Amino acid sequence: MDTRQKLLTNWVRQFNGLSEAIAEPVSGDASFRRYFRVWRNDQSRQPTPLIVMDAPPEHEDCTAFLAIARHWHRHGIHVPEILQTDLEQGFLLLEDFGDNLMLAELNDSNADRLYQGALTELVQIQQLAAPDDYPLPPYDAALLDREMALFPDWLLEQYLGLSLDNTERALLDTAFAFLRESALAQPEVTVHRDYHSRNLLVADNSDRPGVIDFQDAVCGPVTYDAVSLLKDCYIHWPEEAICRWLEFFRQRSADAGLHRADAETFRQWFELMGMQRHLKAAGIFARLAIRDGKHGYLADIPRTVNYLIIASRRQPALRHFHEWLSAVVMPAIEQRIGAAPNQEQTPQ
Repeated sequence: MDTRQKLLTNWVRQFNGLSEAIAEPVSGDASFRRYFRVWRNDQSRQPTPLIVMDAPPEHEDCTAFLAIARHWHRHGIHVPEILQTDLEQGFLLLEDFGDNLMLAELNDSNADRLYQGALTELVQIQQLAAPDDYPLPPYDAALLDREMALFPDWLLEQYLGLSLDNTERALLDTAFAFLRESALAQPEVTVHRDYHSRNLLVADNSDRPGVIDFQDAVCGPVTYDAVSLLKDCYIHWPEEAICRWLEFFRQRSADAGLHRADAETFRQWFELMGMQRHLKAAGIFARLAIRDGKHGYLADIPRTVNYLIIASRRQPALRHFHEWLSAVVMPAIEQRIGAAPNQEQTPQ
């Protein structure tokens, strides 16, 4: 047991029913946060599981997490209830949604139900205003550009060792400008920013997912979270299924008054937004390996970049970018990491 786990255990034992609690590691994530499970004893009922978040204050600021969690919970979004906090030490006691991540639960027979439930919850999130005590940052041009820059900085140059010449940099600049303009043209909503199958938990007796990892929420493009979910970096579905779920979401979000886009316009927004997200994600996966020693995400890079290749092939304005990705970037990824998984495979 490390020092912070000991501190966390002592902290949680001061609360009713937790005087003998033992903090059992549950998981970490791509940040410095870690999660532990404790059990609260109640003589009249079975012990209740709770989650303790360990967020070292020198690395993690929980202000946004707390403000968004309380605001969304108050407005009926299925996020964990905040039970106790100690920001000075970086500990939070939370409602426990269990361990059934959507990614592990998905199969051909339940995918429609789970995705429709997740998209319905997403529309509810998108309709919320920002918390009064935490204005959501804008997903502006500067942020979009910083995210896309992760792709050449961390994946191409630092991880793959590619040396980009002036022509290649101009190609990237042109593609980034095209994607940025499309993103900024979309109607703005509340954006979770990491709404995918590893941040959604399947609940018993409910189609509504438990929503976690929302502390980076911003105000931004209406298709961003739908892209995170339907063009997930961790799982791929056939085109027909993605189109069906996207249309479900388009209609639901239009009915909520979030946009007036027809199916063709919405699909174009979705495709280009997906490219921006996948540039960012591929760069982050490389950065996690290089900077943080977290190599488990490297295996997701081929799938993520293959999304870029497929999407750019459909865009005449990005023909040269598509050809470069196919001829230069993907071969380097395949040599260093491996080939993209069969994109038509789905979980059985």
